[in-house]
Amino acid sequence: MASDDATQSLLPDEKNALQRRRFRQPMNVNATEIKHPEQDGNSSLKWLESLLENQDCSFKKVFLVLAMYLGVGTLCFSLIMNQIEGKKTNGIVDAVYFSVVTMTTVGYGDLVPHTTLAKLLSCVYVFAGMALGGIILSKAADYIVEKQEILLVRAMHMNEETCLSEILEEVETHKVKYKFLLALILLFLLIIVGTIFLYLVESFEFVDAFYCVCSSITTLGYGDDSFSTRAGRVFAVFWILSSTICLAQFFLYLAELYTEKRQRLLVKRVLARNVTASDLEEADIDHDKTVR
Repeated sequence: MASDDATQSLLPDEKNALQRRRFRQPMNVNATEIKHPEQDGNSSLKWLESLLENQDCSFKKVFLVLAMYLGVGTLCFSLIMNQIEGKKTNGIVDAVYFSVVTMTTVGYGDLVPHTTLAKLLSCVYVFAGMALGGIILSKAADYIVEKQEILLVRAMHMNEETCLSEILEEVETHKVKYKFLLALILLFLLIIVGTIFLYLVESFEFVDAFYCVCSSITTLGYGDDSFSTRAGRVFAVFWILSSTICLAQFFLYLAELYTEKRQRLLVKRVLARNVTASDLEEADIDHDKTVR
């Protein structure tokens, strides 16, 4: 009877001990049997994906602010167009053209402010445009970082029964190579279209047209060549904005492509590496011989 009571008293403790079992010291643990906490991984992944969705909303807000910025600039410069010197075609067209050239820091010099009010307004406008450009680049950098974090978290919290090829296939879906190639193709098309337009409409020599396109896209804006006709400036409003944004996207995707390749190498290392005894020892921060 006494032995039966002792056995019955030990069974609940043994059951509770099994329920509270933790990872013990490395000598008692098979590292290949350790599983990641899938629930925590899913929550981390959902949290990061929600951040990425917020980034998309932020991009929309930034471009809305950009449109308002151009609208306000056009209105202001159209009201003081008589205080701006240079070859003019149409009041509204020249105001939009001057706003775009100022915001993108191209600065051809074909239209220049010559009064105190026009100069001060141009100074405020160009600094506001550069600040807006900095915000856009900051949002782009956040987008790259958070996308790479999602990639890493998804790889680290994959079910261990999933084979390596399936995980790599999941990772491959986030490549930016095609977006990079698309941006490159669009950039070449914009260069070709701009060169042909300057050659046919603005009557530039072919080399001068290509030279003006390159100095415009890169925002050099030497000023020796620029758009001088009304049709040319209407074209320039859309072409300068699209070409400079396309060039920025090209370098953005180039940086993202490079960081994604580095991140993929890190993911492969993480997936191919098993938990070792030293990893468990380092995880025992409070030195209680358990890893929670």
